[in-house]
Amino acid sequence: MTCPFSRLRRFRFSLPQRIAAVLLALFLAQGLWLIGHQPLTPQPSGACRGVHDGILACRLAGVPLALSFLAAGCLLGGGLWWVTRRLYGNLGGYTALALYCFSPVALKSCIAPNPEVLAALGVYGGVYTCIGVAHAMQGPRRKWRPRIVLLMVAFGLAAASQIAALPVVALLGLAFMLWVAEGRRRQVLPVVLLAAAGGLAFVFACYGFSPTAFSEFLRPAQDFPQFSLEPARRFFSSPGNAGITVAAVAAFALYLAQRRSRYFGNTTPLLCALGLMLLVTTGADGAPWLWVLPFLLTFVGGVFADAYEGPHGRLAMSAAGAIVVVQAVLCVLSLPGVL
Repeated sequence: MTCPFSRLRRFRFSLPQRIAAVLLALFLAQGLWLIGHQPLTPQPSGACRGVHDGILACRLAGVPLALSFLAAGCLLGGGLWWVTRRLYGNLGGYTALALYCFSPVALKSCIAPNPEVLAALGVYGGVYTCIGVAHAMQGPRRKWRPRIVLLMVAFGLAAASQIAALPVVALLGLAFMLWVAEGRRRQVLPVVLLAAAGGLAFVFACYGFSPTAFSEFLRPAQDFPQFSLEPARRFFSSPGNAGITVAAVAAFALYLAQRRSRYFGNTTPLLCALGLMLLVTTGADGAPWLWVLPFLLTFVGGVFADAYEGPHGRLAMSAAGAIVVVQAVLCVLSLPGVL
């Protein structure tokens, strides 16, 4: 009989994990620098301006120095690394993670109480967990259960952070599960509904099982997303995001030019990024652009990984390295007190 801890014993903190850890440590150091050099504006009610700002953000807002949100940003980066390395190999994972760790948008979202970083973690994790569940549905039912539990957690995290994130991740997850779960499509909708119900139960628990507070949470018609190109325009026109912008444009051009890049692993994050970058929420401050970022960088990592394996692989690696360096320099120079 196989020992349940055998996989843990076989785990090695080898070179790829060390490189990823160094990149995440740089992200953490930049976040701490921002916290130390950019005093937060006092808010009498913390991160909560109402139930629609996300109960989970409200609960975490009292942690000193907003370290819980910075930790969530690191966890989102770790999830990005895990997905991209598993799909595209080490080089694709390095590319995506490096661009994330030097993203001003990600850093600024993690240095103050902000529901968007938690919602981004739930949406990104929810979509890829849905795909994992769909693959598991091709096997015995006993393999479904742990993944469905994990899916409930991801949906709960998304919902408790930003109510508008729950229908978004549920619809995206449903679409990709129907794409993948060939022969099991009848079971897909019940699984997604079960996960959504579990997510709402998690939110109910966050409200201390109070029916009154929970009923307020379920009345945010004004919070559901609308559509606008303005968030995307602001992101891609910002000088601090120049490296990511160049990488995204290059990846899209390569995706259209290289037949080998047009497969499910690259198409999934592209469709998610294109859909999410149009969304804005009207009932809370800010736009959910951070939901877009991990999918956009996953797409970049996947297409670039294909280019690395092509006939001009060394040239592609050099170009990608230059883009990452430019983005890193721009990000570091944008930190207060550096210049």
